[in-house]
Amino acid sequence: MTANRPAIAHPLPDELVELIAGRFQVLAEPVRIKLLDRLHEGETSVIELTKVTNTTQQNVSKHLGILASAGIVSRRKQGNFSYYRIADPSVFALCEAVCGALHNELEQRALVLNASA
Repeated sequence: MTANRPAIAHPLPDELVELIAGRFQVLAEPVRIKLLDRLHEGETSVIELTKVTNTTQQNVSKHLGILASAGIVSRRKQGNFSYYRIADPSVFALCEAVCGALHNELEQRALVLNASA
């Protein structure tokens, strides 16, 4: 149990399993991970996110819509421009855990490849 959240009973209830799977499904897209990585720095425009992800504005908007529907990001309109920010900062705890583990795995692979070279 953490200071902020009570322990979760196991086995997980089916409804919670569905919510967890849905959250992972939303995050299981490289463009969305790039968007979240940039939004970690703070609110930004769709135009800036298009540059960062090296994709089209329509594609960025589609992925931001999915992230917004999941409650992960929120949008603010100012004139003709839309600005997005993180609405659920808990997504970063999940990303840090996964990214940290995968970063370590990549480092281990590099060590093995360098040792065999």
